Amino acid sequence: MVNDCAEPAPVKDGPAEGYRRIRLDLAYHGAEFSGWARQRGRRTVQEEIESALQVVTRSPELFPLTVAGRTDAGVHARGQVAHVDLPEEVWAQHGEKLLRRLAGRLPADVRIYRVGEAPAGFDARFAAIWRRYAYRVADHPGGVDPLLGGHVLWHDRPLDLARMNAAAELLLGEHDFAAYCKKREGATTIRTLLELHWDRVPVDPYAAQEGSLAVATVRADAFCHNMVRALVGAMLLVGDGHRPVEFPGEVLRGGVRNSAVNVIRPYGLTLEEVGYPADDQLAERNRLARRMRTLPGQQPVQP
Repeated sequence: MVNDCAEPAPVKDGPAEGYRRIRLDLAYHGAEFSGWARQRGRRTVQEEIESALQVVTRSPELFPLTVAGRTDAGVHARGQVAHVDLPEEVWAQHGEKLLRRLAGRLPADVRIYRVGEAPAGFDARFAAIWRRYAYRVADHPGGVDPLLGGHVLWHDRPLDLARMNAAAELLLGEHDFAAYCKKREGATTIRTLLELHWDRVPVDPYAAQEGSLAVATVRADAFCHNMVRALVGAMLLVGDGHRPVEFPGEVLRGGVRNSAVNVIRPYGLTLEEVGYPADDQLAERNRLARRMRTLPGQQPVQP
């Protein structure tokens, strides 16, 4: 829930005069990236796309991207959303051919599959109302098919999904997820966990082995650093019998990191989808998402 006690400075919900806001829908395989955000001396998704965009538009300037969710090193995405503000003359000249030209310039592990002018009030980050991730786990005693290993974690003990779903129920709603997040100075760890459940899905029909994958669907208004991977780590302890069903909820209420909870490997995690409101509600969502929010009794901190 957004806290109404603190009002931020007015925000311009759109591009500067003479620019057009462009929405990009994209996917990437995270194995060879040090995450989304630019980092000096490291390969990142943001740098690859911004550099490609500069080349194909033959622009002397770099056009910065704003993304719906900054993924960590090794995390994949197939429903990521970003926006970029382009000068009107650049969009007029290159817009129709931009998708094909980017496909020819970008490396094989990052693809943009949709490019278009964004509606008024759109902001890839602040207008989003939820992000949905999936974490894929194989608990087959023989391991993971080698062709699936780049996006599926192997857990060497059988998992009881009924126990894991019972534990997940205790985590839903608005909470301070500090116990499951890497703390960032001045930032809130309050999040609303909208959906968390585990399902069995068949292994790829072309895989050598039979059986199924345990897949966690995790959807929230936003996520803090390491949150999904820590939540999944806690529930794996429940699923294989090392901890009781109540354990993840007890960690949450404790408010601090628990040494028993591992932040599991990133390659099993994929950003699947980002949700936005109807076009006529984008500007209001953009405004609300920038407001400070707290739980009762806490001091306001930035989102």
